[in-house]
Amino acid sequence: MISHFDHIVLTVSDLDEAVSFYETVLKMDSIVFANGRKAVRFGQQKINFQLLGQELRNHAMEGAGDVCLITTWSMGKVIAHLTAHKVNILEGPVEKSGAQGAIQSVYFNDPDNNLIELSVYIQPSAEASEKTSEKTNLG
Repeated sequence: MISHFDHIVLTVSDLDEAVSFYETVLKMDSIVFANGRKAVRFGQQKINFQLLGQELRNHAMEGAGDVCLITTWSMGKVIAHLTAHKVNILEGPVEKSGAQGAIQSVYFNDPDNNLIELSVYIQPSAEASEKTSEKTNLG
């Protein structure tokens, strides 16, 4: 029934600062849509930004978001990039459980204290993959 996320919405205190952070630090593309709303796009998904009080039906609060993003970069490159942009890493790298298996993650906050988890899938060794395959084939 559900195939994927289309977008999420984060409540922020400053739209331009949020867009700049996600463009610069997370290399996303900024877009403007319906009535001048601001968002960033990556892959086939986007993050819409709203100001506190802009959307009353969801009882939004600044800094209440918690998002895990998967990167194609190595964890070393991620950490170097975050450090170069003076992003304070709160935790990590640590191993966590992603939607499709084990991930290695670092955690940090965006300018509004939304928690961002930037993760890389951990590739199982060929030996571990063979054992899993053997178990599946044996039944």
